[in-house]
Amino acid sequence: MREYDTYIFDLDGTLLDTLTDLAASCNYALRTAGIPERTLDEVRLFVGNGVKLLMERATPGGLGNPHFEEVYETFRRHYLVHSLDTTRPYPGVIELLAELKRRDKRLAIVSNKFYDATQDLCRHFFSRYVEVAIGEREDIRKKPAPDTVIEALRQLGVTKERAVYIGDSDVDVATARNSELPCISVLWGFRSKDFLIAHGATTFVNCPQEILFE
Repeated sequence: MREYDTYIFDLDGTLLDTLTDLAASCNYALRTAGIPERTLDEVRLFVGNGVKLLMERATPGGLGNPHFEEVYETFRRHYLVHSLDTTRPYPGVIELLAELKRRDKRLAIVSNKFYDATQDLCRHFFSRYVEVAIGEREDIRKKPAPDTVIEALRQLGVTKERAVYIGDSDVDVATARNSELPCISVLWGFRSKDFLIAHGATTFVNCPQEILFE
């Protein structure tokens, strides 16, 4: 693994195991509207493009469902209260970030999770290490558009030279490509290695320690 100066991370499935809390809020919203709930494996496949698309995929008929906006708002309200119920960093993540920070690397997070939840989670878990955290907001295009990565680099005050993008999904592979950055795909997240290879991933790590340049 080569050494970089700037490390830009995805959040869900890369730094944090958020799946159980996302599924709980998803199913609470569906249940409240009288809609059948989804399995954990179904929710795993739905995540990656932001929570609105997660709920579109989980709700029969998606945006065409007359109850969709109600379901989506119920999800948002529930998740903001319950996003820390079971969510935790993956094993080795804190140690990785601490070591990168010790080496004076610049660290940022870009997520398709809505802005308030992204800020809350990053502040709770990573405030000692990560300088910039960008979530979904109306004035910036979501991943796989490069906009959040470009904004993170701008806020860090660095260029994309010697920067790397790290994520767990096909969306992340496309985001890195659209940002003209090398991509490291982690194998502990929400997508399998075969799935990632099929979507263009070429560099893989099995644990956070493998990201470090020794």
